[in-house]
Amino acid sequence: MKGFLGFLGFVLLSQGIGGIVYQLTGGWFRLWALTHRIGFLDGYEIYVCVLLVVLGVAVFVAAESAGKRA
Repeated sequence: MKGFLGFLGFVLLSQGIGGIVYQLTGGWFRLWALTHRIGFLDGYEIYVCVLLVVLGVAVFVAAESAGKRA
């Protein structure tokens, strides 16, 4: 469980940071950013990316908590 949560946290965190970098550089950093490709998020990409970073950190904390209990 800890491994899956760690992987999920990494994906969320990398997508959030990649999306923020993509927005701040004007589209230069496309490799890790997927939020700009989702049509209904137009105009809200930066908010979604910040939310992904927060969720990624929360999942990492949950993974550490799950690891300590086992």
